[in-house]
Amino acid sequence: MKTWRYYWRNGDRRHVMLMGYLFICPVVIYSLVTAFVPMAVSFYLSFTRYNMLTPAKWVGLANYRTILFADDLFRTALRNTAQYAVEVLPANIILSLGLAVLVNRAIRGITLFRTAYYLPVVTSIIAASMIWLWIYQPDAGLLNLLLSRFFHLPPIDWLGNPRLALHSLVLMRVWKGVGWNMVLYLAGLQGIPGYLYEAAKIDGASPAQQFRAITWPMLKPVTYYIIIMGLISTFQTFGEIYAMTRGGPLDSTTTVGFLIYQRAFSYFEMGEASAIAFILFVIIFGLSLLNVKYFQYRG
Repeated sequence: MKTWRYYWRNGDRRHVMLMGYLFICPVVIYSLVTAFVPMAVSFYLSFTRYNMLTPAKWVGLANYRTILFADDLFRTALRNTAQYAVEVLPANIILSLGLAVLVNRAIRGITLFRTAYYLPVVTSIIAASMIWLWIYQPDAGLLNLLLSRFFHLPPIDWLGNPRLALHSLVLMRVWKGVGWNMVLYLAGLQGIPGYLYEAAKIDGASPAQQFRAITWPMLKPVTYYIIIMGLISTFQTFGEIYAMTRGGPLDSTTTVGFLIYQRAFSYFEMGEASAIAFILFVIIFGLSLLNVKYFQYRG
């Protein structure tokens, strides 16, 4: 039986390429059916008024004009989403880097700590939300019990207070995501050549100076990846909002991702929901592009 090596060596590379295309066809077809076709349909619906009960009616840019210039709830959701991202990303980077530095040591029992920090990552978002709903309960929640016992503070309605609800969700999100970023930073730390630290020690550099001159610059690619993926993830936040607050109280935790769901499946405004989704896509793409340019400039 002739293999691809036979055809390649005998100059019939078109045969080899044809076989390669045949092998990737299932993946391409799957991607078209599950991703690109729905995106194209959603893009078309963003220019229509459609409620799933009557035929779609073409309205042009009316949905985009309404959302961008006359929709107060969209502006509130966008502000909440931006605040959520600004709070989650720095906290996640600082904590995950600190944990990575701590667990990047050959000491007894370190594998147990690495596993414990990573457990929240493999926990489903709904299961994690249920755990934190219990922690945040005003009367019998673990957090209020601890604050009452050790600091004699009255019960706090963490998710029922508009001033605290979004910050409470931020804490939950950092807890859930810090383990993944810790693993990324840990891989980056283990890829730094040891001779760099040895040379720095010979020159009399302190641990802080070694971190500033060696560790942090060498971890820039990892940080860049974490920021990009964190922006995408936080701007698409939905699961914990749906499970814990449903956008309340007083829309203080309504994010753009939850607003898309609300418009589509609560109010059946599929056209507006699709338009919000593509506005969110443009925002995420623009922020990602700015980060790429920034890191390229800083080199």
